[in-house]
Amino acid sequence: MTAQLIDGNALSLQLRAQVAARVQALQAKGITPGLAVLLVGENPASQVYVRNKVKACEDAGLHSLLEKYDASMTEADLLARVEGLNNDPRIHGILVQLPLPAHIDGQKVIEAISPAKDVDGFHIASAGALMTGMPGFWPCTPYGCMKMLESIGYDLKGQHAVVIGRSNIVGKPMALMLLQKNATVTICHSATPDLKAMTLQADVIVAAVGKRNVLTADMVKPGAVVLDVGMNRNDEGKLCGDVDFEGVKEVASYITPVPGGVGPMTITMLLVNTLEAAETSAAKDH
Repeated sequence: MTAQLIDGNALSLQLRAQVAARVQALQAKGITPGLAVLLVGENPASQVYVRNKVKACEDAGLHSLLEKYDASMTEADLLARVEGLNNDPRIHGILVQLPLPAHIDGQKVIEAISPAKDVDGFHIASAGALMTGMPGFWPCTPYGCMKMLESIGYDLKGQHAVVIGRSNIVGKPMALMLLQKNATVTICHSATPDLKAMTLQADVIVAAVGKRNVLTADMVKPGAVVLDVGMNRNDEGKLCGDVDFEGVKEVASYITPVPGGVGPMTITMLLVNTLEAAETSAAKDH
């Protein structure tokens, strides 16, 4: 059995078309959803991500404001700029590209963003909303993973989901989203003594540690669904994920490729969050 691919590019196109239609509806009321992206320093990976985010915004009809700052920017100046954007009615979402230079406290900057504009879903208020099942912005990568499961009609109720990784950006929010859909969730990490014993029980596996081949074919029970969130490079310098794709695809029922899997979905959910922030703001104003 060879796994069916969950094609993140194709699903993204569908969702972005829906976003574009909703943007037009808002524009008819004189509102264009706006996303501000702040990039501090010259991190090459961040520059690529930011460029892709801005292009996706423009393609969907959103207004995007990209501001690049020198790595020497002070924390106080960045906080002041965030405050200015909090008060700008044309901006509905604020994204500060991480990682920030070492002299700036990233968490402090995230907490300075208004929760109503926290389209990355990293603010403590957003995390609290997710934990308690209240409305709020979900972090884009795990949110994209949930949409991928939805796209194959997968019912998580009563299924055992194993999340490998416990970051605030993917692992923890992923576990909470799966829990909301009534899955039984196990979170594994670097201190888990026998990862394979855990993953072999899983109906759904989300690999999100940023380490090549963390999940191999002998660790996957036949028919499991595997979502690969990792972004790494192999020995030839090609993009690859956390999962041994060639091996695992012969055991799993569904699998996401890298590239072209979860990556495009992350940016798509950022557009969805920004659009929803604009719709909420428009509803308040009328």
